[in-house]
Amino acid sequence: MTAGTESIDAAVERLELAATSGIACAPLVDLLADGDIDTAYQVQRRLTERRLAAGARIVGRKIGLTSAAVQSQIGVDRPDFGVLFDDMSYADGELIPVGRLLQPKAEAEVAFLLARDIDDASGPAVVRAAIALAFPALEIVDSRIAGWKISITDTVADNASSGVFVVGATGTPLAEVEPIDVTMTMRRGGEVVSTGTGADCLGDPLNALAWLAAALIEVGTPLRAGDLVLSGALGPMAAVRPGDVFEAGIAPLGTVTARFSGKD
Repeated sequence: MTAGTESIDAAVERLELAATSGIACAPLVDLLADGDIDTAYQVQRRLTERRLAAGARIVGRKIGLTSAAVQSQIGVDRPDFGVLFDDMSYADGELIPVGRLLQPKAEAEVAFLLARDIDDASGPAVVRAAIALAFPALEIVDSRIAGWKISITDTVADNASSGVFVVGATGTPLAEVEPIDVTMTMRRGGEVVSTGTGADCLGDPLNALAWLAAALIEVGTPLRAGDLVLSGALGPMAAVRPGDVFEAGIAPLGTVTARFSGKD
């Protein structure tokens, strides 16, 4: 069953109100049929159009739910994608105001900067040729749905549970690294809270990029040169608290740090 226009409108309004008010909302189960991913992406596109109309600029895409550990944490069984806007980006080590987020969680991943368009996504080798550089990154995921009580339709509609992101200052050409072989250790205040490898991201971060590229070609919005792609978590998420400092080491790409303000 596919939701009608009224249900889509109501889902858009519910998520937008949660984002602007800072008060998490109820799940969308009363508006979107369980598993109706196509309609959930319609909600995401409507919210994206509103952000663009308000002056935001798209700088790339994010792939979500690529790690089996994260899928288990959230209770879903497939990846999804969302949009990266310019105002979601923070520099390595820059203070992030925790008050702009509702229920943030940190995850470490590989980010790719594209050197060319991807109009053919027939496999990892093809998309690999489009990559300029790989970076260590921290994505701070968030949910407008209260208590993270989400289904796949909730997270898709909610821009793949996006929050903000931090990309390391220095990129590495793929001639010098195999994304599948990277190893990740994420620390919160010096304590190890997550570990993983490139193989934990859909078997290889390049697989995740190929999946995204194919999905975007199918809907008519292919990846373009200059896009930044967050390829998905390499290990479990960790909750963010006011004043936290997260550091992710993704060898051999380097480290990246996310710092949070101590109050809302």
